[in-house]
Amino acid sequence: MFSLAQTFSFLDNPNIDWKLIITGLTIGRFAVDTYLEYRQYQVLKRTSPPATLKSEVSQETFDKSQAYSRSKAKFGFFTGTISLIESLITIKYDLLYKFWDVSGSLLSSVSFLLPKFMNGVITQSIILFSIAQLVSIITSLPTSYYYSFVLEEKYGFNKQTISLWITDKIKGFALTLVLGAPVVAAFLKIIDYFGDSFIVYTMFFVLIVQLVFMTIFPTLIQPLFNKFTPLEDGKLKEAIEDLASKQKFPLTNLYVIDGSKRSSHSNAYFTGLPWSKQIVLFDTLIDHSSIEETVAVLAHEIGHWKLNHLPKMLSFAQIHLFLLFSSFSAFIHNKSLFTSFGFTTVHPSMVGFLLFSDIFGPLEFVLQFAMNLLSRKHEYEADAYAKSCGYSADLSTSLIKLLSKNLSTMDADWLYSSYHHSHPILSERLDALGYVSKGKVGSGIKPIKED
Repeated sequence: MFSLAQTFSFLDNPNIDWKLIITGLTIGRFAVDTYLEYRQYQVLKRTSPPATLKSEVSQETFDKSQAYSRSKAKFGFFTGTISLIESLITIKYDLLYKFWDVSGSLLSSVSFLLPKFMNGVITQSIILFSIAQLVSIITSLPTSYYYSFVLEEKYGFNKQTISLWITDKIKGFALTLVLGAPVVAAFLKIIDYFGDSFIVYTMFFVLIVQLVFMTIFPTLIQPLFNKFTPLEDGKLKEAIEDLASKQKFPLTNLYVIDGSKRSSHSNAYFTGLPWSKQIVLFDTLIDHSSIEETVAVLAHEIGHWKLNHLPKMLSFAQIHLFLLFSSFSAFIHNKSLFTSFGFTTVHPSMVGFLLFSDIFGPLEFVLQFAMNLLSRKHEYEADAYAKSCGYSADLSTSLIKLLSKNLSTMDADWLYSSYHHSHPILSERLDALGYVSKGKVGSGIKPIKED
C-alpha cells in the first residue's frame, strides 16, 4: 500500500527542531492571511459600488455594506491574532503534552468503570479530544458573544437571546461528543489496525461519515436547533412543486425553517438521499423575496443537483484526503516530531495527526484555492442552468435583494476572493447572467455610524 514513511524517513532526525518549524509555519500562515485581509480591507474603503451595481443598490445600502464588511474584517483580524497567540503558547509550553497527561490522569481515575479494552491510547485520545473541544468553546466565548450581540446586533442581524445562545453552545458541545467521539475512535482504530496501509481505509471511512452526516443533518441534527414547519399550501408551494416536477427533482418534503429567531440573514438549501430530497427555505428568504424570485433561487439549487456538483465536490474531497493521509503517513512514525513536543515515551496517532496538520498547512492553503475555484465554477454553472430554465431576471433580482438585505460584500480583491470566496461576488454573477438593469432593486438602508 502507498506510503511515504520510508521515502521521507530522513525527516525523523533528532537534529530537526520541529517546534521551530511549526512555529514558523504558524506565523507564516497568519502573515499570509493578514496580507489577504489587508488587500480586501483596501477594497472595503471604496466609496462607490462596482459599475454593475451602481444602478441596483442605493448609496446608503452600499455604505452600510462596506461598513459591515470592515467591521467583520477587523473582528477577523482580532480573532486571528488571538488564535495565533493561543497556538504559539500551546507550542512554547507544550500544552498538548500537558493536556495528554491530564487526559491520562482522568482515564486512570475512571478506569475501574470501563471494560479492559477501553483502557488504552484510543480512549485517552478521546478524552484529549473532549478536553480540546471544551477548552476551545470556553476560550471562544468572549469573541462569540461579541460577534453575535455587538457586531451583528449593531447591523440589525442578531435575533438571538442570551439563553438561546448559551443553549446552542451546550447542544453543540454535546453533539460534538456524541457524534464526534465515536468517529475519532473509529478513525484511530483504523490507523492502529491497518498500520501503514491505513490511507485508503481512512479515505473510505471519512467518505462514509460525510454521507451519513449529510443524510442525518436535516432530520436529526438541525431540528435540535431550529423548528421545521411544512410550507403551507398556496402559490409558493405550487410554484416550487411545479418546478421540481418539470426538472424531475425528487422532492418529498418542503420545509420552512425559523432562521429569523437567530438572524435576519437569508438562505435556502436542499438535502437528502439521491431518490428523496428535501427543500428547506429560511423564513427570512420568503419574507424578502417574491414567489418568482424564491423559485428562481431554487432553480439554481436544482441546477447543482442536475449537474452533479455534489459528487464532483466529494471527488475533490477524496483527492484532498488522499494527499492529507498519504502525507501524514510520512510523519506517523516520526519520533523526532513527537519528542520535540514532549512525547518521548508514547506516540499517539491523534497527537501525530494534530501536529502534522500544522505541517500540512502550506499544501492545505493551495488546496483551498483549488476548492474555491471549483466551487465558483459550479455556481456559475448553476446560475446558467437557472437561466436556461427562464429564471435569469428573477434570479438576478433575488440575488440583488439578498445581497442588500444580508449586506453581503459587494466588491472584492481578486486574490482575497480567490482564497476566501466559494461563490463569485454579485457583480460577476450578474454579468454572467446577462442582467440588464430596470431600476434600483436593493432597498435603501439607513447608514450606521462606524466606530
